[in-house]
Amino acid sequence: MTPEQWILGIVGALLIGLGKGGLPGAGNLTVAIYALIFEARASVGILLPVLIAADVVAVLVYRRHADWFYLVKLLPWMGAGILVGYASLWIIQSAAMAPLIGGILLSMTALHFLRVWHVRRYADGILANVPQTLGFQAGTGILGGFATMVANAAGPVAALYLLAVGLPKMAFIGTAAWCFFIVNLVKVPFMMHLDMIHFESARISLSLAPFAMLGAAIAPFIVRFIPQRLFEVLVWAFVILAGARLILG
Repeated sequence: MTPEQWILGIVGALLIGLGKGGLPGAGNLTVAIYALIFEARASVGILLPVLIAADVVAVLVYRRHADWFYLVKLLPWMGAGILVGYASLWIIQSAAMAPLIGGILLSMTALHFLRVWHVRRYADGILANVPQTLGFQAGTGILGGFATMVANAAGPVAALYLLAVGLPKMAFIGTAAWCFFIVNLVKVPFMMHLDMIHFESARISLSLAPFAMLGAAIAPFIVRFIPQRLFEVLVWAFVILAGARLILG
């Protein structure tokens, strides 16, 4: 790795931690950064242990706030989506990974802004009138599992489900923390079997993981001093630009 790759890798790891600590979009920005500085397929495997490191801190901080009733309903469907993503990665060629990751990032960004628009337009919150049917759980779960397996970018899908069931803020954060901790651990053997996690990738990941944990630990303090709206505008702007670049090459 070049010095520039190390610097961007560390910045991306810090952003992962900040995202776990409550700064929206930061995780998707890291997906884009890693896909640009590493080979796209390899970036997915390098990023996963970094995510797990930040998940550990998030689970420790919010361990008492998870709502397992809804989490148990979602996880089996996310597992099915992971299997779909795993099967897809056997077929998808390396050259197609960058456009695929870019497309997933832009789709997740569109979903994020759809959610924001709905919240602002309807006082009762997003999807408040959508019945919590098996179809809704299955659709969001499978889509989220696929997106996290292929690109580590399922945050907006999980948020869509957790907001739809009406979880309060702390329960939302705690449930999301446990959800991705479990899901990311499940993905590890699949990534190893696909040779996307191996000795060299793990060496890079373990070097970057402490910065993700640091970001998650300091996030509550950082949030106080960064204007939330400005941060979100900058993050999503960079995600859109990076997603477009991945698609266009």
